[in-house]
Formats: sequence, structure tokens, C-alpha cells
Amino acid sequence: MMFKMQIFVMFWGTYGYHFIPRIEECGVTCTQGFLCKSQASANIFNSVCHSAPTSLSPTNLRSMKLWTTMKCVGPNQCSLQLNVKGTLHLDESIRGMEICALSVDTQKSKCENVIISRNVHAKLAGRKVKMQFNCFEVSPGQHFYVTMRTIPNYCGVKLSQEYYVEDCRNTDVARNVPICFDGKMAYDVDRVQSTISVNISDVQGTDYYVRLCRQWFVCEDEGPVALIQEKDLVKSVSLQYTQVLPCLCIEAWPAISDARRIQICPFQNDTKALWDNIHYNPLTQTLAWEAVCPVHVNVSLCQLVKTDDRCVSLENTSKITPEKVKYSRVDAHPRLCMKFTSKHGSWVRCPFAHGNFQAWKMKLAVMKEQIEVSFTSHPKAQFSVIVCNRTETSSCKSTGTHQPISVGGLSSVFLNISWKTCDQDLCIWGWRTDADYSLPSYICDLPCTSSIQSQESYESSLSTLTLVALLAILVTVMALLGHKLLSSTKLQKKKRISLSME
Repeated sequence: MMFKMQIFVMFWGTYGYHFIPRIEECGVTCTQGFLCKSQASANIFNSVCHSAPTSLSPTNLRSMKLWTTMKCVGPNQCSLQLNVKGTLHLDESIRGMEICALSVDTQKSKCENVIISRNVHAKLAGRKVKMQFNCFEVSPGQHFYVTMRTIPNYCGVKLSQEYYVEDCRNTDVARNVPICFDGKMAYDVDRVQSTISVNISDVQGTDYYVRLCRQWFVCEDEGPVALIQEKDLVKSVSLQYTQVLPCLCIEAWPAISDARRIQICPFQNDTKALWDNIHYNPLTQTLAWEAVCPVHVNVSLCQLVKTDDRCVSLENTSKITPEKVKYSRVDAHPRLCMKFTSKHGSWVRCPFAHGNFQAWKMKLAVMKEQIEVSFTSHPKAQFSVIVCNRTETSSCKSTGTHQPISVGGLSSVFLNISWKTCDQDLCIWGWRTDADYSLPSYICDLPCTSSIQSQESYESSLSTLTLVALLAILVTVMALLGHKLLSSTKLQKKKRISLSME
């Protein structure tokens, strides 16, 4: 029960309301009757320990105690000091005590030597002295390792202790140490003008800096830093941004050294722009994507299916990356896309879909009993083509051997394939063989030669019948004309005979 109570007191003292003792001046003090003075130590000459005399033991240094004090120069204008107190049992070989505070955050050490005057030391050898030093200036929330050792530094005669300075969650610290003065920040986004209006309120007697930054390991500048002066009645500023990104943040902080910063990221849920930074180099055939914000994402190449707009991932193309991914020897096919999958969802981008890069084409022409396959490509490329049996929408089972084709520039190369069977599932399948990542092109539902031959026989028979019909019609017309001409001649003879008899 006592252990739980100690934990609660420590938590409340650090993060709740815990009054920090005030001091007017910092310095060194010793037990009455001793004369002590302090001087800064470079921690060089005293860093190597020496063998301790037989008269010394680890108990010559005892009872190290640490706490925080506050030194104020005006209302709400205070600094924090680390107070170190310890007890030293004097010996003829000891001249004093060295106190060092090592910051865990910065790995920087501050050391101070507390020296006992020799004349006093000679009279009071064998007695103990309590020494206190409170001039280590610290910042809220700092983490320290504090060490006390003798001067000279005797091996094994040392005390060490870990210490956490109260942070800005402590109410007394938050109210009186300027580095903890947060103020309140509000903002308004104008997406039409691409501006963010930032307002700072509850400023306690200090100017404020405001900026836009892109959050990586640190928040990197995204434009100039604006200053809001404490005397301004309207404490606001307008910041211009160029792109909506989830890692674009607003930072504000008091215009004092090492001040704590307020940070808000207004577009943290707008992730669509992350997947647009795709680049393709047609000379090296390299497809690359680079993150504009830190993101944990699975990237893969995929084939866009026309029928239902699905994008089927290609095998062995999946890569998990927080920053950049690159694919070499990529064919610029309109349906070759990149798929991005994160914990927020999945997105597909098709960099070749809008004709940004000229792709190759495969065409077919049916000529009598042969099919002519032509490829057009720029730049030069290697292809292979087969006749295959369609098994699924995006796959085909070969029914023959691969036939390689080399195509350069905009010229076409023709390949004759014998076509003697008729099957609606047979296709012509062509693909690039000189690319690591490429999609095939296939043409199915082709007319077969049996129907072509039937059509040609039908057309030949039709031509013969037409000719016979035309000849029959001509004979009939000629017969009718002859009959009519003969009838007209006979009638004229009868008329002449009648006239002669009269």
C-alpha cells in the first residue's frame, strides 16, 4: 500500500499541481562551520579514477537528494534550477566534491566542483559536511543522470541517481515558465485561395512565431516564418500553401529560446495526394514513386481489368516501403498500374492510361487461309506471339511454340500464322520479351477459315447464277423483240396486198 501511495505522489507531483520551491539566488552552501566555494568543471581531469586510500570507503559519499527549484525575475517569468544535496565524510586526501548532471536527451553534461578550503579541511578532518548546489538551469521535462564523486576522483567512491524534471503538465510550471506558455491556436482553411488563417489567443506577454512545415523526423519549413507580436490587437496571420498533404502542419511557439511548440496538421486525413508522385523515365524504362510524407504502405504493380475496373497484382512486385520504390525495365502499357495499400485503404494509379507515353500495338489481318500479325512499337522492342486457348479473361494456354519478333521504330513486321481450325476460344497472344514488367495483348473471337471458304464459295456461286440469269433475261428480251418485229413485218405486207387489189 505504501508503494502505491509513493507512485501516486510522484505522478501528481510531476503532472498535477505541485508547488515548486522558489529561490532568490542560486549557489553553493555547506554545513555551518565549513567554507565552500564552487567553480565550473570541464570534467576532464577528474574523469579518470584513482585507487582509493585504505581510509576511504564508498560510504564517504552518502544521501544524495535531488529536487527542482524555481527562480523568478517577474510575474510568470521564472526558470527552473536542479538542486543537488549530498553528504561527504572528510578525509585528509579529499578536497571536495564534483557534481555532474548528464542530459539523456542531448547527451550533454554540466559539471560543478564544490571545494572545501584547506585550512578548514585540516581542522575538521574526519567530520562530515552537507553540501548543496542549485545552479544547474534545466528545462521542463528534461531527463538527467546526476553523479557525485570525490575530488580527486577515487574509484568506487561515487553516487548516481536518475531524475526527471517536472514538465509543462505540472500546473505551477505551466503558469510560470515561459517555455510552457502554449497560448491557443485556431485556424481556418480557404481551399480556393490555398491559404490558412491562423489565430493565436491567450498569449502571456510574448511574441509568437507561426509557420507551415512538413512533418518528417523534424518538421521542415514550407514557407517563411511569420511573427505575431504581443502588442497586436488582432493576433492572426495568413499562410500560403501549395499542396494539400497529410503531413502539412501549422507550428506556433513563443519567441523565446527552446520554447515548446504547438502543432496542428489540418489535412491529416487527406491521403490521396500521396500516390500521385509517380515518375517514368522512357530512356531507362524506370518507373518510380517517392513519398511526399512519411507513410507505411505496400506498393505493387497490377493489371487493370477492363470489365470491372479491378487491378490484379502482378506476382513478385510487392514492396513495403515508407519512402521510395523503383521498378526497372517497365513496359509503358496503358493497363499497367501501381497499387498502394495502407491501413487507410487502397488506391490505384495508372501513369500510362492517358497516352503520356507511346505504347506498342498488335493488329491482325485475315488473308485467305492465313492470319497476318503486325506489331508497331517505338522505341525498338522484342516481342513473342503464340496461338493459344483462352482459359480465363487474363490468361491463355499455348497451343504452339513461341515465335519471336523484333520491331524497331514505327514500322510494322508481319508474321503469317496458319489458321485451319475454327474455335471461338482460340486467341492470338503477344507480349514484350525485353521488359521485366510487361502486360500481354491478346485478340480473340476471330473469324475462322472454314467460314471464310464458305463465304468465298457462296460468293462464287452467286456470281455464276447472276450471270446465267442475266443471259436468260437477255435471250428473252431478244426473243420478244424478234417476235414483235416479225409480227410488224407481216402486218405491213397484208396492208400492201390490200391496196394493190383495190
